[in-house]
Amino acid sequence: MRLGINLGYWGAGMDGDNLAVAQEADKLGYDVCWVAEAYGSDAPTVLSWVAARTESIDVGSAIMQIPARQPAMTAMTAATLDSLSGGRFRLGLGVSGPQVSEGWYGVKFDKPLSRTREYVEIVRRAMSRERLSYEGQHWTLPLPDGPGKPIKLTVHPQREHIPLYIAAIGPKNLEQTGEIADGALLIFPSAEHLEDTAMTYLRAGREKAGLTMEGFDVCPTLPLAVGDDVNGLADMFRPYTALYVGGMGSRKQNFYNQLAQRMGYEKEAAEIQDKYLSGDKNGAAAAVPHQLIDQTALLGPVERIAERMQAYAAAGVTTLTLAPAGFTLEERLTALRAGTDALERSGLA
Repeated sequence: MRLGINLGYWGAGMDGDNLAVAQEADKLGYDVCWVAEAYGSDAPTVLSWVAARTESIDVGSAIMQIPARQPAMTAMTAATLDSLSGGRFRLGLGVSGPQVSEGWYGVKFDKPLSRTREYVEIVRRAMSRERLSYEGQHWTLPLPDGPGKPIKLTVHPQREHIPLYIAAIGPKNLEQTGEIADGALLIFPSAEHLEDTAMTYLRAGREKAGLTMEGFDVCPTLPLAVGDDVNGLADMFRPYTALYVGGMGSRKQNFYNQLAQRMGYEKEAAEIQDKYLSGDKNGAAAAVPHQLIDQTALLGPVERIAERMQAYAAAGVTTLTLAPAGFTLEERLTALRAGTDALERSGLA
């Protein structure tokens, strides 16, 4: 099992620290550095900066939002980043959510599965450097009855095939991800529930495409905090978990809330959402069960983290992405180093 890091969003006042974390991960032999975007910093700009300041670690978008860009633009960006980084780019895509898609980008959040499938097909076709033409439900290239003509990408990517990941949570999205992508980006993964909440659907998608799980990258992100006080460490992530389970999306369309329900936290997920949407964020954080946090983060001494890593590997994870927590840069770097130490102790390195 390989290790990655996720630097999250840029622009929160820790940009210099984030670069230092990425550089330390590069030195420690981490496999990939992921960067996110929502409605603040964009992923490609940050990735180009990180790639320029590192040597061997891959850089990946987790995610570039589908409603933010036309698919041909995404292909151009992916090819450019792969070329500039010397073949170190991984393209992670996702549909975002209804509030961001419609409120920020002005793109209707409808038919996300078919939209994702067409988007991936166009991106791959463009990156293959064949003349781009496509007829689908969401995109038609070139536009009919106009001056447009099929055009070929002029940039030569470093590699013939740039790895493509999809951020997936729901069963149908997971199955389609297994069918059309090279890897899956997962969030709030529990080793104990991974088979029922993700692997069974990814495997079904691979089988639908006549493929096995061989070579498919199962890549969940987990917060990492090192220390002896597991309860205290878990409390650090109460606001984070409450935000996603309670406040991401609308009451009817919160994919993270639905995931918590599938993990057996139906009553708790409803309470967290009720409190969060009513404005009681502290109450929502207090309502998050300790077990939910402990199951979806790596907490405790290095030995305990190593045991948890073994559980994730046994559940089918191939790249474990860590989000090292800490109030200072040194605390984050200490957590980062503990991640490699735990991997070695687990026997999975």
